[in-house]
Amino acid sequence: MNFQDTLATLPPTDGLRGLDVLDASGAVLHHVPAAPGKMGSLRVYHALAQAFGGELNAAAVQQGLAWFAEHTEDARQRPGAHPNIDLLLRRRPGDAPWRLVPLRA
Repeated sequence: MNFQDTLATLPPTDGLRGLDVLDASGAVLHHVPAAPGKMGSLRVYHALAQAFGGELNAAAVQQGLAWFAEHTEDARQRPGAHPNIDLLLRRRPGDAPWRLVPLRA
């Protein structure tokens, strides 16, 4: 399934102003805003938060990379072009889980 088809299956992000990714200490590592050009990423991260109980663990990373579909390979070929995918690609098995915190509007 391609990215656009996948997005149609994910929960809506109505009422969100973004999502923060927190490290084990609670520090914000990354922010996905509810902004033009970022809404697909917000939908993926929001769906991961729901599916994995707010935890970005190894299984959530694999699911996220699958949902980003064709954009995942593009991110591998062009580091920095897709920062929301780059974040997932940096995670390694055994890393402490990060928290996914949806931010209500």
